[in-house]
Amino acid sequence: MDIRKELEKRILVIDGAMGTMIQRHKLSEEDYRGERFKNWHSDVKGNNDLLCITQPDIIKGIHKQYLAAGADIIETNTFSSTVIAMADYDMQSLAYELNVAAATCARNAVDEFIAENPGTTPKFVAGAIGPLNKTLSLSPDVNNPGFRAVTFDEVVAAYYQQIKGLVDGGVDILLIETIFDTLNAKGAIFAAKKYFREYKTELPVMISGTITDASGRTLSGQTLEAFYTSVMHANPLSVGLNCALGAAEMRSHIEELAQIAACYTSAYPNAGLPNAMGEYDEQPHETAHFIEEWAKQGFVNIVGGCCGTTPDHIKHIADNVRKIKPRELPVLEEML
Repeated sequence: MDIRKELEKRILVIDGAMGTMIQRHKLSEEDYRGERFKNWHSDVKGNNDLLCITQPDIIKGIHKQYLAAGADIIETNTFSSTVIAMADYDMQSLAYELNVAAATCARNAVDEFIAENPGTTPKFVAGAIGPLNKTLSLSPDVNNPGFRAVTFDEVVAAYYQQIKGLVDGGVDILLIETIFDTLNAKGAIFAAKKYFREYKTELPVMISGTITDASGRTLSGQTLEAFYTSVMHANPLSVGLNCALGAAEMRSHIEELAQIAACYTSAYPNAGLPNAMGEYDEQPHETAHFIEEWAKQGFVNIVGGCCGTTPDHIKHIADNVRKIKPRELPVLEEML
């Protein structure tokens, strides 16, 4: 299956939030631990990636709900599955295994869905590569702006291990997402290229940044155009935006990206902005209405949802964009 052939034909739909769906299960500390980690020395509740090992049927079930809603691309539950992020739970040694387990959950969900729904359109598994909880561009110490909590080589090593686990588990695509620090993303890109070179293989790479406020900049200070220019050397399948903003606030940035990107564009916003309780109130038909308008304007090739979105949001989005032509790639002049 070639995702590029599908992108030429239609707008593809990526799935919605994983955390929102996990919260619906109201899992306890014991549920997170399972039998294997029942005597773990620290609390693990909230480590959603661990559920790929301890509660794989729940994760696979969430994936299948999104497939049934119309998603074409399923993201692995690996947003924090690196040795760097897993240090919060003292589970660094599990990083590789978590990625294999998560990719297997998603792969099994897709294979089962296709078997249960013969004749369905192709479905793809995207290995989700999150932004890390340590940043290369910013100091965590206000009194020492030159200090960094992590090195570039450490970031590359962490992402390399994650990518190996995802590929070994059977993903079709690598998705470097929710990028607030482009230097971290460059570490992920470098790790991916290193893996491809060493294993003599290549997967499509999707890249998705996040604009953190009305300034139109990433957290590390880049404008959207600067961000795009910084990652285009990766020759990505797509560049897009996700998270941080709801669709209403994201529109102008998606329009700008559609005008400058030589590759496909993606957009999966939150279900509006969070309320005072940190919850998302935007209804599925509201999110879908915004995204339908982007599609009609020719801004997007891949759409879906981020924080607060559910299978119901994805179903409305998929229904609303199904008959709309995808954004056409620009014809680029050759540099002399």
